Amino acid sequence: MSDVTPSPVTALRTRTRFRLPKKLRNASLIAGALITSTIVLLAIFAPFVATHDLLQMDMPNRFSGPSGEHWLGTDNFGRDLWSRLVAGARISLSIAVIAVGLAAIIGTIIGLVAGYFGGWIDLVLMRITDVFLGFPPLVLVLAIVAVLGPGLLNVALSLVIVTWTEYARVVRATTLSLREQNYVQAARALGASPVRILFREILPNSLGPIIVLASLGLGTAIIWESALSFLGFGLPPPAPTWGWSLSYGTRFIRDEPWMSIISGATIMVTVLGFNLLGDGLRDVLDPRHQTRGKG
Repeated sequence: MSDVTPSPVTALRTRTRFRLPKKLRNASLIAGALITSTIVLLAIFAPFVATHDLLQMDMPNRFSGPSGEHWLGTDNFGRDLWSRLVAGARISLSIAVIAVGLAAIIGTIIGLVAGYFGGWIDLVLMRITDVFLGFPPLVLVLAIVAVLGPGLLNVALSLVIVTWTEYARVVRATTLSLREQNYVQAARALGASPVRILFREILPNSLGPIIVLASLGLGTAIIWESALSFLGFGLPPPAPTWGWSLSYGTRFIRDEPWMSIISGATIMVTVLGFNLLGDGLRDVLDPRHQTRGKG
């Protein structure tokens, strides 16, 4: 019986076949990544994928359904819903990224300092955290926006104030366990400064929970921004925010529900995508969580 040597072409195909690493074969991660990447790409290229000017009115075709000219129909002024939808994606994601980024930076620094130094520093920082947690988030956000006024940065700042505490508590708990590890003790024995230990030894090993929190936080921030716009505390018209479109569409929901359905479905799918992404990242970065879930 003779051995059959595979042809060079077959061997090349075998070697070049691409497969995802086993850890990344996670249904939630893949689904979340597909949804969120689609939304992000639409937001980035909004000026190019929009088919009409945001303020262009077509009164004879107001409240029209999906068609070749207006892919998702039009609103009560005849403005193209698809164009306003993708423009709203840019606004919502901009606010979410700014809010989550600043909240993660502030909360991470406070959590690192509190967990590493302990003592009265930990006590003071955690009491400040508890004070912020003591306020009802919705009341605090509305109060901040009412004082600062509507605007993209003001809305993002209000979300930072009510969300940084999550990062502080999680990073503090992680730091408390990591500061006793051998590599941290070795760095301290070699004379490394606290700043170097925090940002070179502890922070890199705390990134997993931070990344998961941030991905989930993006969905939460989009809900907050949509809720503020729905209540009239977000960006003022004619800014095409998803929350404002949803709020305005409810005025005509009996006769023309299309506008509200599209806005609400967009918010739901986007938030679902970030939640799936966060759950998938949590399973990949913390396999113990997946094991506990199966048990």
